[in-house]
Amino acid sequence: MSRVCEITGKKMIVGNSVSHSNIKTKRKFYPNLQTKRFYIPEEDEWITLKVSAAAIRTINKKGISAVLKEVEKKGKI
Repeated sequence: MSRVCEITGKKMIVGNSVSHSNIKTKRKFYPNLQTKRFYIPEEDEWITLKVSAAAIRTINKKGISAVLKEVEKKGKI
């Protein structure tokens, strides 16, 4: 499975790890992904999504139905 948020599209980025002596080596920064189940009352079912912590906050603020409609409109799902 890829490490990509299904709602926001956040994914791994690449940067440098900088040592005390200022030697730079490549490293990866991963998003804070969680596998979480959400209940959709309109469809009376549970769905499982791999979402970032930021996406969980957005869902808590707007509601899962509104967020899924936005994602569908953008064409991500």
